[in-house]
Parts: sequence; C-alpha cells; structure tokens
Amino acid sequence: MTNIIISILLLLTFIGFIYFIIKGGNLVIGFFVMAILWSVIGLIPFNQVIQNVIAKPALNYGPTIIYIVFGSWFGRVLVDSGIAGSISAQTQKVGRKAPVLAAILVVLVTALIFSSAYGVGSVIAIGVILIPILLSIGVPKKVAIPAFTMAIGAPMYINVVLFNQIKAFFPSVNFSGKYLVFGLVAMSVQLLGVILFILLHAKQIKNGKIETIADSEETTITQTHPITYIIPILPVALNMFCHWDAIPALLLATIIALLFTGQMASYTKLVAFINKTVSQAINDISGLIIFLMALVMFAGAATANVPHFKSMIEVILPHNPLILAVAIGILAPLALFRGPLHVWGAGAATAAVLAATGTFSPMFLLPLLYTASIMAVSIDLTQSWNTWALTYSKLETKEFLKMGIPVMWAVSIVNELLVYVFFGH
Repeated sequence: MTNIIISILLLLTFIGFIYFIIKGGNLVIGFFVMAILWSVIGLIPFNQVIQNVIAKPALNYGPTIIYIVFGSWFGRVLVDSGIAGSISAQTQKVGRKAPVLAAILVVLVTALIFSSAYGVGSVIAIGVILIPILLSIGVPKKVAIPAFTMAIGAPMYINVVLFNQIKAFFPSVNFSGKYLVFGLVAMSVQLLGVILFILLHAKQIKNGKIETIADSEETTITQTHPITYIIPILPVALNMFCHWDAIPALLLATIIALLFTGQMASYTKLVAFINKTVSQAINDISGLIIFLMALVMFAGAATANVPHFKSMIEVILPHNPLILAVAIGILAPLALFRGPLHVWGAGAATAAVLAATGTFSPMFLLPLLYTASIMAVSIDLTQSWNTWALTYSKLETKEFLKMGIPVMWAVSIVNELLVYVFFGH
C-alpha cells in the first residue's frame, strides 16, 4: 500500500513539474526542488540523500564538465579568430546569380561551424553575418530563419558540448564509435530535410525581394586562410579515425586554429587572445554548469526511487524497441516548449526514469531522447538562440513554427527509425 501511495505522489509531482516548466519556471530551481521532493516522497534515508542524490552525482559529473569547457573554448576560438566568419562570408560570392544554391551553402556552412561551436554568443556572432546574406539574396524571412536555426540543430548530433549534457542521464555512452556514425547519418538526414525545405520554396527565393535587417550594424569579417575551413570538423575526425578522446582532439584543433590565424604571432598577442577566449567561453557556460548540477541531482533522486515506479513504468512502456522508437518519433512535438520529451526541460524526468528502470540499454535511450530534444533545439521558441533569431529578424513566431515544425517532425520520425536500426537490436 505504501509503495502505491509513493508511486502516485511521484507521478503527481512529475505532472506538476511538467506544468511548472511549460509555464516558464526556472529549470535550476525546478530540478533542485524535484530532487528534494522525490527524496522525501521516496523515504530515502537522509545520509543517502546527502551522498547519492547530492554529492556523488555532482562529483561524478565533474569530468564531463571538462569536456564542455574545452568544447566551449574551441567554439569561442573559431568565432573570435575569424575562422567562422570567414567561412560564412564565402557564401556571399554565390549571391544573386544562384540564390537557391547560395541558401543551401549557408545551411551547409552553418552546420560545419556548429559541429564544434556552441552557445547563443556563437549563434549571434555567426547569425549577424549569415542572416543578412540570406535576406540580401531574396530568401524570405519565413524561410531564412527556420532554415538557419534548423541548420544549427543538425550538427548538434555530433557537437561534443551538447552531447555531454545529455550524457548526464547515460554516463556509460561514449562520444565515439557507433554513436558517431549514427550522429553523422542523423545530421545528414536533418540537413537533407532543410535543403528540401529550401528547394520547396525555390520559386519564392528566386522571385524574392531583397530585405535588410533594420538597425543592423556592418559586420567586419577577418579573412582567414582556406585551410582553416576544415578546422571545425577536426575534433570529430580525430575521434572517428584516430580514436582520440575529445579533450586532446579539441585541444589540438584549438592550437592549430591559433597557429593558422596568426594568434601565435607574438607571445603577448597569444596570451591576450587565450585569456579573452577562455574568459568568454567559461562565461558562456557558467549558467549551464549550475543547471547540469541540479539536473544530475534530480537524476540521482530518480535512480533512488526506481523500486517505487519501475513496475508502473514497465506496464505503460512498450517493450519492443521499434514500437518505442516510432512512438517517440510521432510524439516528438512534445519536446517543444520544454515538454516531457525535452531532456533539458520536463523531459529530464522522463529521461531519468527511463534510464533508472534499466528496461532499455543506455546506448538505445540516449539517441532516442536526443533526437526528440534536437527537434526542440532546432525550432523551439524556448531555445535562446532561436528567440534571438526571431527578435533580430522581426519574424512572427507563428510563421517560424508553421514553417519549421513539419520539417523537424518528419526528420525526427526518420531519425528515430535510424535509432532503432543502429541500436534497437
């Protein structure tokens, strides 16, 4: 009887948590309060709460924070050294002669940059270059902005910074081997979806009017040598083909970026540039780190409560991986607005519960939930860089969602099926 009551209370607080997040509640506070609530409701002994809910999850997540720090620094170096801006500017040469091709090139360039770069600061730095290019060649705002944000979302499958955030729920899954192959394929599927989206609106682009961003400033672009254009994908290549860990791969790529962009021309310049980019990189992820600490504490509380909800979850949850993959694909829009399939929203509870029950392997669950969450990263209004893009371009939110959701929904279904193909057997 006690177990039934506890299970009901856990379910009710879970529903309340979803409502709190959808209404715009603070995620850090929400996760921390849920960690305490689930510890109390689950009658977890005080000493276990201190050790297994608060201390151990945070300490065990420490190494992953290091990956995020190095990834964030590498992304900031790409932006501040001029590599990202120089790559972006190359698309302008295609210009009005072939606007549809130019739009596709912008998408591919965006994906290249954000295979390593991360964060709203990097998006703004690149967005103020690429969005005006799209508008200046006749791409309507309602096509340009969703295409840009979905192109940012596509490489998040192989972005080490974002991957290590979802790894909080599935620490046994590594950013290498079979996952990276899946990530590249899933990224390609999303990019193909964005390209088809552009081709579908090719007539509007060819006949489009040149638009400008009101009050936008002229962006000065530092040109770098073309050899630097491969640097954004260097960490992934070193991991895939040389089996390097992400940290030395990111560090070597960072050193090469500094060398080939002239930042090592003098000791004084090098020190100043490193100090500046490291400071900005840490500032970019400072709030994220606290958020992740609260998240892993909640995951610790969910793990401690497995005996209470495991039987209930096993009755509700499909036991066939294919059925589960199809269901998550169809329900992928529930990731929007930090809903129950968004792991950096209310879906954190879903991920923590699924991971704790042990019904499916972490290698299957991580990409399963990651795919739904990337739909939100690509087109959700609660994603900070999407909000910036809408504000910057003055595009109506209704148009943004109407254009982007169908594309990302179809992409999510295909990629969930790929999750089954790669990891469901």
